[in-house]
Amino acid sequence: MRRIAMLTAGGDTPALNATIYGAVTRANALGIEVYGIIRGFAGIVDPRLPHVRLNPLFQSIPELDPTKGGTLLGASRTYVDPSETELIAEFIPRLQKLGIEGLICVGGDGTINGMQPLSEYFPCVLAPKTIDNDLGLNYIDEPTEWFLPERAEPGRPRSWHPPARETIELDDIINFATPGYATAVYVVASGVERIRTTAESHRRIAIVEVMGRDSGYIPLGSAYGQPDIILIPEVPLDMDHLEAQVAKLYDLQKHVVIVIGEGVRDQTGHQLGAATKSYDPAGNVIYSGAAEELKRMLALRFGDDFFSSRRRHESADSAIFTRKVGHTQRGGRPIKFDRFYAAELGGKAVELLVQRQNNTIATLQWTKSNGFQLSSLAANKLRDQDGKIHPRHVHPSLYDRLRFQPSRLGKDYLMAILTNAIGNDDVEAIRSETFSPGKLSSRYQSMNIDIQRRIETLP
Repeated sequence: MRRIAMLTAGGDTPALNATIYGAVTRANALGIEVYGIIRGFAGIVDPRLPHVRLNPLFQSIPELDPTKGGTLLGASRTYVDPSETELIAEFIPRLQKLGIEGLICVGGDGTINGMQPLSEYFPCVLAPKTIDNDLGLNYIDEPTEWFLPERAEPGRPRSWHPPARETIELDDIINFATPGYATAVYVVASGVERIRTTAESHRRIAIVEVMGRDSGYIPLGSAYGQPDIILIPEVPLDMDHLEAQVAKLYDLQKHVVIVIGEGVRDQTGHQLGAATKSYDPAGNVIYSGAAEELKRMLALRFGDDFFSSRRRHESADSAIFTRKVGHTQRGGRPIKFDRFYAAELGGKAVELLVQRQNNTIATLQWTKSNGFQLSSLAANKLRDQDGKIHPRHVHPSLYDRLRFQPSRLGKDYLMAILTNAIGNDDVEAIRSETFSPGKLSSRYQSMNIDIQRRIETLP
């Protein structure tokens, strides 16, 4: 294989450039040219096929920096539908005109679906990315359990199922962690720690909303910020139990910090704050505010008397406040864990193409005896009986629903990823770069400016 292409699709994460860097580094060693497609699948659909040579003369271009967040190739939520056969027939010759013999897609489940029709024409592999950490399986036969009628629960959406296994071993998990997740947890934990001091000082209840959609891995990881209560989408909200726990904690410490995943649902299966559904181009629900809805529900239950009886001269509405960590979870410098394993998975994707693997995912596995190691999985292994890929959910054995905290196994899971996730160079970067005097006298130097000079198009 002499020339391959790469693209990054879907939402950005802190580790995308590191993935590209790992792929290019491995390709350099193997004497393979790498072309980067600009703006994901949108670049392929574009008749001009905008692209960048990532390793001319088998040397990585200087703009490719694994410590920079985001992606120098740009990303979009444009996807290729397998049914659009005429469109696919148009852009396959474009790739062939460039001499592309294989394609690496960096993304999640939507990217897999976009990659699949292309895999009918030449080898395609996926390097995983998502801060949500929801690309994978709790155990290899999990997809066969989706949508079994005898296990359906009233009020639950069709995209959810109660697991058949009550417990799992960490060694069972397929694709243990996705690049971007560790950095997102670091940002969230730091944010929760900072919110704590305000809640504590003003005797308030703070509700911090974090990302993750239907999966609760980011709120689970927020435990490093020591929130009092963690609410994950996988467990329907029990307001009676939550109210009792909040009241108990407030009387004890005069403040409470709650972390809520954006996809948390009530007992009927309705997403908090999602009065009307809207979707992004990938078909994902755009959430409108779980934290605000939870605040409304708690204020209604407690009422003003709860706080005035505790010598607070504020209404319930004033005593409870919300914050969203938001897109800061997706940006900035990736910490060591994400940089290292993103690069490793990028390199693994190149090797899979060289081995003529097709419609395959590079995965990161973990065992207690050997730690982290690279592997791969056929993409169709993630599909259920209807051919759909679903987000990996936090397994019930990882979460203690009575304490609203990670279980013992959940703590073991998090420690495997995050105990040594930050490197000395991360700390040094904060010291030397954050308050660098040069930042006061110069503008931010966007990599897009330099990459724009390198973009080539088909004639």
